[in-house]
Amino acid sequence: MAAAATAHVRGHSGEPGLAGGLVIAYAGGPPGAGDQAQLVRVAGGHPVPTVASEEAGRRALALARSLDTNDRLLLLLSGGASALMAVPSNGLSLEDKRSTTATLLEAGADIHALNTVRKHLSAIKGGRLAAATRATCDVLVVSDVVGDDLGVIASGPAVADASHFHDALDVLRRFGGEDRFPRAVVQHLTAGVAGRVAETPKPGDPLLAHTHAAVIGSRRDAMDGAVAEAAARGYWTLLVDDPVVGEARVAAPSHLRAVLARAAGMKRPLCVVSSGETTVRVTGHGKGGRNQEFVLAAAEVLGRVPAAGTVSSAGTDGIDGPTDAAGAYADWTTVDRALTAGRRPGPYLADNNSYAFFDALGDLIRTGSTGTNVGDLQVILLA
Repeated sequence: MAAAATAHVRGHSGEPGLAGGLVIAYAGGPPGAGDQAQLVRVAGGHPVPTVASEEAGRRALALARSLDTNDRLLLLLSGGASALMAVPSNGLSLEDKRSTTATLLEAGADIHALNTVRKHLSAIKGGRLAAATRATCDVLVVSDVVGDDLGVIASGPAVADASHFHDALDVLRRFGGEDRFPRAVVQHLTAGVAGRVAETPKPGDPLLAHTHAAVIGSRRDAMDGAVAEAAARGYWTLLVDDPVVGEARVAAPSHLRAVLARAAGMKRPLCVVSSGETTVRVTGHGKGGRNQEFVLAAAEVLGRVPAAGTVSSAGTDGIDGPTDAAGAYADWTTVDRALTAGRRPGPYLADNNSYAFFDALGDLIRTGSTGTNVGDLQVILLA
C-alpha cells in the first residue's frame, strides 16, 4: 500500500508531494516502500504486540501530532495493525496488553470482541490516532474483518468507536473471567466504566470531523480472484457469499456438508470458493492456526465423500497462527494416509496440534508473507 501511494505521488505532478512517513509492517513481510529515504520502516509484532509495536505506535502518534491544519495525513491500514501498532493507555504496560491479547485469543474471542478490549486499553486505537492530529486525515483500509466494519479493522485508530468500557469489561467476563487477566487491565476498564478514564471518541465527535475513511479491499476481492483463476483453469465455479465464521472445528464440518449439498447437481470439475475468519479455542498443547484446524476438522467428512475432493483454507496474509504456514489442505485420501502413518486425526484435533499432523503428511500450504490481509480463503475442489 505504501509503495503504491508513493508511486502515485511521484507520477502525478499536481500532487503536493510526500514530505515523509512511517511504514509499520510485519517483521517477516516483503520489502517495499519503507526502503525509500523519506519513509521510516518499523517491524511490529503479530498477533500480539512487541516492543517494536509500541515504538511504532508512539512514532505514529508523534507524526500525527506534528502536523498542522494545512497538512494532509494519508493513513493506509490493513488487518493486523492492531498488534503492529500499539500504545498502552496511561497506567498500563505493554505486557498487560500482550497478556490480555494472548488470553483472549486462546479463549477463542472473535475479532469484534478482541478489538473492543484493545481499543479501551490503548492510547492510539478507537479513533485516538486521528483525534491527535490537526491535519486533514484520509484513511484507506484493506479489510480482514467480516462485514468491513471500519471501527473494528485494525481497532479503528482513525474512526469513531461505538463500543464502551462496559463492553470491554463484559468481554473479559465472557472469555475466562476477570481473574484471568492482569489486575491493572481490570482496574483500568472498571475506572473507565465509572467515568474516571476518558472514553474513546464517539460518532459525531468534532475531533474526527477532519477524517474521511473508506474500505478499498476486502475478502470479496480475494474470492473474485480465486473464482476467476479457477474458471481460467477449466473449473465450473460456485462462490459462497455467506462468511465462514465460528469455532474452526465446528464450522468446518458444517460448511463442508452445506457445500456438498449445494454442489450435488452441479457440473464437474467444480471449484467452490468461500471466505471469512474462524476462531480457535485453545485447550491442548499443540501448534497450529485456525486454517489448519479448520481443514483437520473437515478431513474426516471429506474422506466419506464418494467422489474425489479437496478442501483447503489459508490466511491471505500467508500467516496462520504462530506457524510458518498459511494453512493446509486435505483430500479424500488424507485420513487413510494418516492412519497408515499411525496418526489418528482425533487426538491431533483435541490437542490443537494441526500443524504437526499436516506437516508429517506434506500437506501444509506455505506461501510466505504476502504483504496483504483480507481474511481467510477456503477453496473446495470436487471432481
